[in-house]
Amino acid sequence: MKIYGKNPVLERLKSNPQSIKRIFVQAGHPEHSYIALKAKKYGIPIIVSHAHQLLKVGKSRNTQGLVMDVEDFSYSNYEELLDVAVEQGLILIFLDGLMDPQNLGGILRTVGSLGGFAVILPTHDSVEVTDTVLRVACGGENHTKVSKVNNLNNALEKAKDKGFTIAGSVVKDGVSIYDAVLPFPLGIVIGSEDKGIRDIVQQRLDLKLTIPMAQPRMSLNAAHATTIFSYEAIKQKKIQNKKR
Repeated sequence: MKIYGKNPVLERLKSNPQSIKRIFVQAGHPEHSYIALKAKKYGIPIIVSHAHQLLKVGKSRNTQGLVMDVEDFSYSNYEELLDVAVEQGLILIFLDGLMDPQNLGGILRTVGSLGGFAVILPTHDSVEVTDTVLRVACGGENHTKVSKVNNLNNALEKAKDKGFTIAGSVVKDGVSIYDAVLPFPLGIVIGSEDKGIRDIVQQRLDLKLTIPMAQPRMSLNAAHATTIFSYEAIKQKKIQNKKR
C-alpha cells in the first residue's frame, strides 16, 4: 500500500514506523531532514526523487513531495477487539454497507482524532481500507482499530452479549440527537450513503437516533453523520464519567 501527502506520511512515521517499507522524498523537500533522521532511527530506506518520478510512484496523485510504501493494512480480530473495547471503554462504530472510500477515510480521521473508538466493517458489500482511505484519513488509521466481520448482525449480537447498547442513525422516527441520553458501553451503526441501515440490521437496534435537519430535502453523508454522533457520544461519555 502507498501513503502520500505531508500529513499522512508524517503521522505514519511518528505513530507506526514499523509498518513503513521505504519513503520517497522529493529533492529539496522542507521535511527532508526530519524524515531522514526518523527513518535512520528505524532503518527505513529513503529514496530522494524528482517531481516527475514521484508522480509516477504516486500514480499522478498530488503527493506533496512525499510517498511511502507501507505494509498492507492490518485488521483486528473482532472477538479480541470486543475484549479490548470492554477493557478500554471504546465506542464501536459499525458501518453497514458503506461503499465510498472517501467516507471511510473521513470517518477514520474523525474517530482517530477524537480517540476512544473502534470501527467494524462487513467483509462483503463494503468498502475496505485502501490507499485512498489512508490519504483521506490523514493518519487516523494509526489510532483506530478496524475489524472486518462476515456477518454484521452476528457481530452486533456479540457486542450486545458483552453489554453494549446498539444505537443506529436513521433519517426519521428516531430520538433527536439533541435529546438522546446515550447509554454506555455503546455501539453506533451508520448506514450506507444511499440506502441507510438495512432493515434486517435495524431490527437489532436498541435505540434509533436522528440528526434533525433544518432543510428537509438535505442530508448528511456517512462521514459527516459519524462525526456528529461520535462527538456527541464522546461528550456524553466524559460527562457521565465525571458524575460517577
